[in-house]
Amino acid sequence: MSTVARASGVPPMPERNPKALRAAIAQHAPQLLVDFDRHWRRDIADAYDLAPVPAFMARWWDEYALARDPRTEATVHRLEDEAGQEPDYARAKALIEEAGRIRRAAAQVNPGQ
Repeated sequence: MSTVARASGVPPMPERNPKALRAAIAQHAPQLLVDFDRHWRRDIADAYDLAPVPAFMARWWDEYALARDPRTEATVHRLEDEAGQEPDYARAKALIEEAGRIRRAAAQVNPGQ
C-alpha cells in the first residue's frame, strides 16, 4: 500500500486482502480496528471454511472506504441522523437514499484510488 499522502488528504485504498486492509485501518482509521479484529476472530480466524472471507472483505472494505475520508463519513452520518429525526417520511427516505448512494460510491474504489 502506498503511504504517500494524497493531495486531498484521503489515503489510497490498500491491496484487496485482509492483511493490507487491516494495516490501512490501523494506520488511517484506528477507531475501526477493535471491531475489525473482533469480527475476524469470531468469523474467520478459526474457520476451516473460507467461504465467509469475501463477505468479510466486502463489509470491511466498505467501512474503511468511508472512514478514510472524515468529511465523507461525517456527511453520511449527518444524513442518517437527519433522517432519524425527520418527521416527513418522503424527506427521511430521500436522506437515507442519499447516504446510501454516498456509501456505495465510496465502496466502489479500487486499490490505489
